[in-house]
Amino acid sequence: MGLHEFIRAMPKVELHVHLQGSTRPETLLKLAKNNHIPLPADTVEGIQEWYTFVDFPHFIKVYDVICQCIQSPDDIELLGREFLEGQAAQNIRYTELTYTPPRRIPFDEQLDALNRAHAWGEAELGVTMNYILDIPRELGVEVGNTVAEWAVSGMGKGVIALGLGGPEVDNPPEKFADAYAISKAAGLISIPHAGETLGPESIWAALNFTDAVRIGHGVRCLEDPALVEELRTRQIPLEVSPTSNVCLKVVDKLENHPLPKLLEAGLYVTLNSDDPPMFNTTLTDEYIHCADTFGFDAARVEQFVTDALRVAILSEAQKAQWGAEFAAEFKALRARYL
Repeated sequence: MGLHEFIRAMPKVELHVHLQGSTRPETLLKLAKNNHIPLPADTVEGIQEWYTFVDFPHFIKVYDVICQCIQSPDDIELLGREFLEGQAAQNIRYTELTYTPPRRIPFDEQLDALNRAHAWGEAELGVTMNYILDIPRELGVEVGNTVAEWAVSGMGKGVIALGLGGPEVDNPPEKFADAYAISKAAGLISIPHAGETLGPESIWAALNFTDAVRIGHGVRCLEDPALVEELRTRQIPLEVSPTSNVCLKVVDKLENHPLPKLLEAGLYVTLNSDDPPMFNTTLTDEYIHCADTFGFDAARVEQFVTDALRVAILSEAQKAQWGAEFAAEFKALRARYL
């Protein structure tokens, strides 16, 4: 099918994907063995089955075990390189990577490891990335303060924003008032998760308390017409990950995903993969499945990519350069596949 080939070959930008959540089963086995961390399975197939989403607490448990298996800067560099290999295989040229920093490793060593992977990816694969440092909202305020301080220290070295992930219930942004005071004082922007496991109140809090420039997920905004109007008026981008939303039971199946309604409401939407091996997906799969399910044509698919590039945290010069390159590539791909 021509559209599928077009999607596989087209240049892409991804704004919402987690490094730890992109860990391949075989890599986790390697890290666990090297660092003497027990796992519930000792085969790739067993880990893949363990990855299979059960419920949000199970997902957080899996994510925490992955984080425990990261014990050194070399581990981080390995994950970074393998992540970029996966992105390059999909022609994802630029990624804004959400990274949850382990507190057992000095942050400057973590950032150096990420940037070694970054340099390797640019030189060897022609892809690149920057980092959104993530506060796990289920942890204490002192962790949030530490992550915020680390994020500020990484400005100009690849860190572009402060994120907020994890379970929304009982963990509003206000919990991390001191962390956001630190980041705001330094001029670091905020890109929190909101509106996934909680409804509009979580998105309102993200907008009003963190001054969010984008919202990770945000799909439950449709429950509040005033919020929809606010997001539309301000054109706050939503980083939508449809398969993740299905797995986390935000919706029961892709056919019932609110993506078409978000677009019909005039909201700014980008497509993303979130935690791809855990949800048995890729960014390419997200595009293909959404095109097939909702009848998106090549123009709509291309618009998703263009919109992601437009709201990426990049210089205007870099956006213009890639925009021109992407436009030429899309023209050639349309002629070849459509």
